[in-house]
Amino acid sequence: MGATTEISCTWDQALAWRMTRQLLDPVGSMAASDIVRRLGAVLSVDEPAAELAVRTRGADSGGLHQAVADGTVIQSFLFRGALHYLTPDDGAMYLALRAAGRQWELPSWVEHYGLAAEAWPAFRAAVRDALDDAPLTVTELGEVLTVQPAYRHLRPVFEAGAGTLIKPLSWLGDISFGPRRDGRLTLRRLDRNAAWHGLPDLDEAGPLAVTSYLGAYGPATVDHLHYWLGEGLSAGRKRINGWFAGLAQQLVAVDVDGTVAFARREDAEPLTSAVPSDEVRLVPGHDQWVMGPGTKDAHVIPVALREAITRKANPVLHGGVVRGTWTRRDQLLAVSWQSDRPAPISSIEREARRLSELVGHDLELRVDR
Repeated sequence: MGATTEISCTWDQALAWRMTRQLLDPVGSMAASDIVRRLGAVLSVDEPAAELAVRTRGADSGGLHQAVADGTVIQSFLFRGALHYLTPDDGAMYLALRAAGRQWELPSWVEHYGLAAEAWPAFRAAVRDALDDAPLTVTELGEVLTVQPAYRHLRPVFEAGAGTLIKPLSWLGDISFGPRRDGRLTLRRLDRNAAWHGLPDLDEAGPLAVTSYLGAYGPATVDHLHYWLGEGLSAGRKRINGWFAGLAQQLVAVDVDGTVAFARREDAEPLTSAVPSDEVRLVPGHDQWVMGPGTKDAHVIPVALREAITRKANPVLHGGVVRGTWTRRDQLLAVSWQSDRPAPISSIEREARRLSELVGHDLELRVDR
């Protein structure tokens, strides 16, 4: 994957451009669904963290919940098997990649669930029929399905939560998660969402997924693409390399302080003219800022902080680089600055005031260095 670089920039410039793209500097003023589209996906395992991730980029309070309710954002199993928020169009693109692995046809899968590959069309239809009238919890779906003789053997699976069994149903575009009912997630038919247009062809989805990733996390290396689409979605190394090669005219090779990375050609000028950012941002643990490039990316996360960020510590960003962590307990906001660089106190104080507004509480700031 060698390439002759066409433009050059520094990592400070690259991260400044990325902060602009991800609505962190300057902070955006978009609807929650537009912010999710900018990021490609937002991890939704921790609902308060997901809400803060979009709010810190300019969304209104409750905007993410409303977007799920009105269908402009869907929630589905995706990267690394975890729940994510996505727009319907981006969801279709990424789900097409994930479904290409056809995990439900593996012998181990067939043996465990007692569902042969040829039984899946009927099983999918039965699930859609069960959800025809209204969303159901996983338990309720199991109760409907297991009265049928063909699926009676799945009763223990549903009683245990059926998490792995229902994942392919989301990958195939049959279901998504709806608003919680009494604290429990509900499943609903995805084709009842007017914004859902079905899964695209894989050869159409793949190149779009590459350019979408570079539009949010570029300039990025080929290894970054394999991390995001390969490790994240099991898209397959050969497929990813093929999609990447087919985009040669749409991409530009960038020398970023000696590292060969790639960006969309349309982003070349704003990338090379970007002014390094000096802004501090307090983002939630597992924010897309760190999940998109991966916690092994030392340009974003210094090695000394990698373990903490991997374990979901809240990152303190300075110019896009993680320089520490933060916690909030009641009214106390504690920032732990973990860098040889001097702590930019005035910027930290300004961001602390902004966080106070976002959470609706006056926070007392403490900076530990």
